[in-house]
This record gives sequence, structure tokens and C-alpha cells, in this order.
Amino acid sequence: MMPSTRTISRIAAATLAATLTGVGLTAQAAGTTQQARGDASNRTTIASKPSHNRLQDNVNTILRTGSVGVLAQSTGPHGTRYATAGKANKTTGRAVNPNDGFRIGSATKTYVATVILQLVGEGRLSLDDTVDHWLPAVVSGNGNDGTKITVRQLLQHTSGLFDYVNDFPEVSSVDGYQADRYTTWTPEQLVAIAMRHEPDFASGATWEYSNTNYILAGMIIEKATGHSWQQEVTRRILRPLHLRRTLAPTTDPHIPGDHLHGYSNFYETGPTIDVTDLNPSAADAAGGMISTTADLARFYSALLGGKLLRPAQLAEMKTTVRAPALDVLGPGASYGLGLTRISLSCGGAYYGHGGDLPGYTTRDGISADGRHIVVLETTGDGAADLSTEQAQRTLMDQELCAADQK
Repeated sequence: MMPSTRTISRIAAATLAATLTGVGLTAQAAGTTQQARGDASNRTTIASKPSHNRLQDNVNTILRTGSVGVLAQSTGPHGTRYATAGKANKTTGRAVNPNDGFRIGSATKTYVATVILQLVGEGRLSLDDTVDHWLPAVVSGNGNDGTKITVRQLLQHTSGLFDYVNDFPEVSSVDGYQADRYTTWTPEQLVAIAMRHEPDFASGATWEYSNTNYILAGMIIEKATGHSWQQEVTRRILRPLHLRRTLAPTTDPHIPGDHLHGYSNFYETGPTIDVTDLNPSAADAAGGMISTTADLARFYSALLGGKLLRPAQLAEMKTTVRAPALDVLGPGASYGLGLTRISLSCGGAYYGHGGDLPGYTTRDGISADGRHIVVLETTGDGAADLSTEQAQRTLMDQELCAADQK
């Protein structure tokens, strides 16, 4: 999940967790730009020294803001470069490795939106279908009305539905997380949390990020296909693209293979804890997936390159509305159907979708011409001010603006 609008406001008000003890400001950058081992190594090259230094320097800067581990991949016409810093596991001291897996949070939404748009292209549903058409009486009560909300509005975050995360202790406090991290939630239960609240605004009136939208999108996929969203994402995207390290788990709380551990103190509500284990049903179609930087880059390359969607549906996905609350990710941010559009300092913009879960921050972007992809993963809470987010933003912007990658 990414932060809701309310959570973003809290971040902007400098309420992120304090710098993690013993990490970041007092630590030396543990990683260097390197070739990845494993399935990405055959095509990995090291770019020129200036590019090498820029990527590593920016990763080191992110680490110094109070992060535990940082991993970046930059892929362009001259090959793929990686930079790492910090620890994958504070207990063992293992350094971050380019092949490490991690929780991608709301980057999951792009996969879910892609499946919905594939179904649209197949004529199996319409973006103008109402939620009630597919899920009768699920969105109802307290002024909520599924007959007035369309599938497009779910994917675009213009439904007005309350974000269930804002009434979900599991992701807002140490105690809540420890009590429920292994609990299995059904999508219906998550939507029911949102239905306890009035909508934030009339459907279509404005934009506001709500994870509830994508829980419903996942439920619609199941109604339309007879299979869970996890099964459809696996069948339609993961297998055809050979994304072997990307998973859409249902209830398994563990990350298989080598992976980054996440750490958080949940806005200083308790001690910093290892938050790696999490039953993904708490995030479901809004943010339950696991991946690697290499697999994310391959997915976004295929998506923006037109290999997963027909031209009409890809155009719909890239048609955005202004999303002021996401300006923390970049000025003039706008949101399409499971894709964000962020302006670049050098002109133009890039597409992608970030993701935030306790202990994990995913940032990714693909240039408008599709020739350059950057994926960045940061673990830990980062700084209490916006310096971590600003450092992440700088890395993305500099890599995507670099003249030698265009």
C-alpha cells in the first residue's frame, strides 16, 4: 500500500519515524555499484564512471538519512547498473544484494490495473461498469453507493471511498502490527472497514488515494474470471514475462529466498521492530506482492512498451488526473489507472507506481520513451523530516534525466 492522503499529510508534517538507531547517519555505505548475480547478470553491464558514481552517491545519501538498506537499479540503452548500501538483515549483518526480494506495497496496484484493462480489451468488462454491477450491495451504507461508482473511478482513485487503512491498527502502530501481523483478512472484511465510514466526497468529484479502491478491483477480477486476482496476475503477467522472483501470495507471511528485512517503529508508537513477516491478506490487491528490482524493471518495460495491453487500454492507463497529495513524490504529480505521472526537472515526465508498507519503500519510474527504467527500494522508516523522500526523488530524477541514458 502507498500512504493514503491523510498519511501523506502526516509525512509532510514530519511525522515519519525518527532515524533508526545505529543505522544511516553513523553507518558507512556498505554497498558499491556492482553486477547482480543470478538471472539479471547475463545482461548486466557497468556504465561509465560518472554514471556509476552518481547512482552510488545517491544511494549512499539515502542511507545517511536513516535508512537501513538501499537498493537501486538503473536500466537504459547502455545496460543495467546497480548500487547498494546498508544492511539486508540487521541481526546477521548481511549486506544488501541486488537480487534481494522485498515487499513492493502499492506497486501491486499496477499489476491489478493491468489485469482489469486486459479484461476490458477482451470485452469481459467495461471501465464504465458500476461496482454494484459486479459486487451487488458490497459498497453500501453510511452514504456509500456502489451504483454510482465505476470501475474507472476505482482504478483512478476518484471514487471517494474511505481508505480502510485509516482505520486499521495493523499498519499504524507497533502494538497493532504485532497483534495482527499473522491474521488472515478477507477482502470483504477490509471493505467492510471502509463501509463503517461515510465517503470522503461524491464519486468523481476529485482525487484522493484510497486502498479500498483496489481491494474492490481485486474482487471484481474474481467475479469476472472465476479466479482470484493473484491467480490472474500470475497467469497473465508473471508467467509470460518469466518473473520468477515476483509473487502474489495469499496468506503466506514469509518472503522466500534472499530478501531485505523491513524495520519500523510506526511513527514512534513503540520500539523499532523487524516487520518482514506479514500476512499479505492485510494489503491484498492494494499492496500484497513481492518482487525484485530486476523483475519490476522487466514488468514496467513490458507494460509501457505495449506488450501487456492493447493501445487503447494503455492509453487509458496513461490518461491522468491531477493528484496534488502526491506532490511529495514530485511536483505536478498526476494519477492514471494504476500509474502515476511525475514531472522531471529536465522536462517531460516519467510513469510508475510507488509502494509503501511498514519497513519498505518502493519507488520506480520509466521514461516516457520507455528506454530507461529506475527501480529503488529502501528499508527502514527513514528520516523524521522529508529528507529520505527528497533523496529518493533526487536519485530518480537524476537517473531519468541523465543525458547518457537518453
